[in-house]
Amino acid sequence: MKTRVAVLAIIVEDAASVPQLNDLLHENSEHIIGRMGIPYRAKKINVMSVAVDAPQDVTAALTGKIGALPGIRVKTAYSQFESDE
Repeated sequence: MKTRVAVLAIIVEDAASVPQLNDLLHENSEHIIGRMGIPYRAKKINVMSVAVDAPQDVTAALTGKIGALPGIRVKTAYSQFESDE
């Protein structure tokens, strides 16, 4: 199956949704290359980036589930690079 590298840009505005976000990321941990989170205390938000290497439909489904969480915004940037899993 073809996979693509992508980066999910996540902004957490409601800390109550963090446990569900972490559950979703854990469920997809086999596709996660790395993640970085930065607390922006002055604005009371968190900014995260999650790099993944997964089939495009898996990345899209994860993005949709994350975006459905209250107080969380997510956008995905895909690379042009595809590889066989």
